[in-house]
Amino acid sequence: MDESLRELYQEVILDHSRHPRHFGPLEHATHDGQGHNPLCGDRVTVHLIVDGEDRIQRITFEGRGCAISQASASLMTDMLTGRTVGEAEELMNGFLHLVKGEDASDLAEDDLDRLQVMAGVSAFPMRVKCATLAWHTMKSALENGASQAEAAKTE
Repeated sequence: MDESLRELYQEVILDHSRHPRHFGPLEHATHDGQGHNPLCGDRVTVHLIVDGEDRIQRITFEGRGCAISQASASLMTDMLTGRTVGEAEELMNGFLHLVKGEDASDLAEDDLDRLQVMAGVSAFPMRVKCATLAWHTMKSALENGASQAEAAKTE
């Protein structure tokens, strides 16, 4: 990777880490999830509002962690707002391929362009967990919220 490009990506990661987007609680969330990486102490809580058409209307996160985990969570919330749950899951799968250094051609070109800043994480296997914590937590929130909603329907 070109050195100037690497520096740009580092700046984007630092910007998202220092000034996270969509950070804070979310009133009336329909889905919540909590994630913890015991290896480094990163913690994240993801809150979502998913409408009746399975579209993520709002998504926020709270937590503490390293620059990579915070930047990844911030980038994730930016990219998932307005997408359907299915689109969010596809984006997550592509992101996981990207940060593991695998083929990420399943990502749309504009999504790949935005997520490329995290691709360098693949060179540091211990940091992959930092980058993916928020994404796994979002997936867990969607699964837990769906099962809770189904349980409420049967009561």
